[in-house]
Amino acid sequence: MLSKTTLPATGDRELSLADLGGQALVVYFYPRDNTPGCTRQGETFRDLYDQFQSAGCEIVGISRDKVTSHEKFAAKHEFPFPLLADTEEKLCREFDVIKEKNMYGKKVMGIERSTFLFDADGKLVREWRKVRVPGHVEEVLEAVQGLN
Repeated sequence: MLSKTTLPATGDRELSLADLGGQALVVYFYPRDNTPGCTRQGETFRDLYDQFQSAGCEIVGISRDKVTSHEKFAAKHEFPFPLLADTEEKLCREFDVIKEKNMYGKKVMGIERSTFLFDADGKLVREWRKVRVPGHVEEVLEAVQGLN
């Protein structure tokens, strides 16, 4: 079932995942705006966006960054899908993506790169955890196309 938790989103709006129901939905959590892996991942979703749309699927990206950071990130890379600002980690906790990570020898809590695929009925049909960026978006697209 899609979450009804509402968060600030790009495009000067507030969105919940439930607002995007009625079609397949890819929800991807990423650690931080404007970092190399997160940028590459967002750009690949952007580059394949028309194919996701043709398969009847919407995409939404989520991180703990503020919406002002998301707006700049989305504008700079021309992302056609919304980015949600989960500064209080509400959806991050619902999806259990906050994990202990090792950053430069220190243990910190951060987002584990993860992707979730929901069908048009809002049912979770697939999840990817500990995502590696190369080839991942293509794999997600293939799963979306397999829903039809």
